[in-house]
Amino acid sequence: MNEADAGKYHWMLGTRQARTVYYRKDFIDYTLMCIANAALVAASFGPRHPLAWLGVALSLLMAASFARRHGISITTPLILKRPQDALYMALYKLANIRLVWFAALALLAAENLFIHLTPSWPHHTDLIRTIGTWLLIIHFVALSAYRTVILIAHLRRTELIREILMQTAWRKAIDEKTGMTWEVFHAYFTGMLAHVVMLAPSFLVLRYAEFSVLALPVTLALNVLLYVKWGNTFNDWFYRDHWVAHNSELEFVYLHGPHHDAIPSGLIGCSGNGFIEGYFRQALGSPMPFYNPAFSAVSFSLDVLGDIDMHQYIPGIFPKMTLEDLHAIHHSIHHYGRIEPYSFGVKFDHPNVSDAYRKKNRFLPEQMKNSIRIDERLNGFDWNNPTFRQIVSLFEKYHDA
Repeated sequence: MNEADAGKYHWMLGTRQARTVYYRKDFIDYTLMCIANAALVAASFGPRHPLAWLGVALSLLMAASFARRHGISITTPLILKRPQDALYMALYKLANIRLVWFAALALLAAENLFIHLTPSWPHHTDLIRTIGTWLLIIHFVALSAYRTVILIAHLRRTELIREILMQTAWRKAIDEKTGMTWEVFHAYFTGMLAHVVMLAPSFLVLRYAEFSVLALPVTLALNVLLYVKWGNTFNDWFYRDHWVAHNSELEFVYLHGPHHDAIPSGLIGCSGNGFIEGYFRQALGSPMPFYNPAFSAVSFSLDVLGDIDMHQYIPGIFPKMTLEDLHAIHHSIHHYGRIEPYSFGVKFDHPNVSDAYRKKNRFLPEQMKNSIRIDERLNGFDWNNPTFRQIVSLFEKYHDA
């Protein structure tokens, strides 16, 4: 990875417009995004699937929530002002696809060819499809139960949450007009809907592709290899995708914005993405939907659980993020008003990160252990900034509240 080559990560065809928040003027675009999201979910899961019903209901709810939280302004939508940016957005996604994605797709195609050439062999494809479907549903239900426990913990401490956020850049968005209880529910629904949409490509793969019991030992071994390879290029891919998400106004409004529109809580955790963005990141970025469904369910579980826990940037509320986690993972800065870091912001060489912590996380890919270096080199990012020091002081004050 040539981290010094800013042109590799910062090229843009359309107008560059950095965005981190929604405004009232985005109402029409946001509503169109929610309608498109509902249609995408219904088409992917099928109109009779419970996850399709949930996705459609949550999409409509989020449109109503935007009106309540930001207000309504009837203006010409951005998608009509700069329709070419939609084409650019697709090109950005395609240009950022990594070799491991093609390898995962090729492996799935090879397995389906094997099944097609040996139709009389006992592949038990229907059994694999049924097991895979249920594993993904169990994954979603279990993580949703965990998210609901976090919701209850937040609802019990709404005044504490308000007190903390009013000391940060969030004071511009938190007021009596919407109420902290609704802000908590809004974050919960944001994470839930992002989770539903993220799984949609995997359900499409289960519908149209086949998996063989006979090929299982080989595919699982190769899936593990691809999983490791993806981990070693994940931050590189994520930086580029995330940079575009904040610097292309259309992409922020239609894809990434929902992830930043909710309070910085574990409730929003999914895979660091908005709604439709999660679909594109899985379909045209991550190789996970192409894995054997059993391995996909495990991979998704690790991804979503980790993302929930690592987005709990409100101290004193379950699931509590430790001070050492805060020093090691600087993504919190990104949810408290600063646009950087664009990477995952991990800094294991931070002076307040212990050797025991590094040892506990020694199995992380090398690129992830100090992923913040790409921000330091490309943006001159300094982790020891006023925003970070403020977050640390809040954790020190409220962690044991």
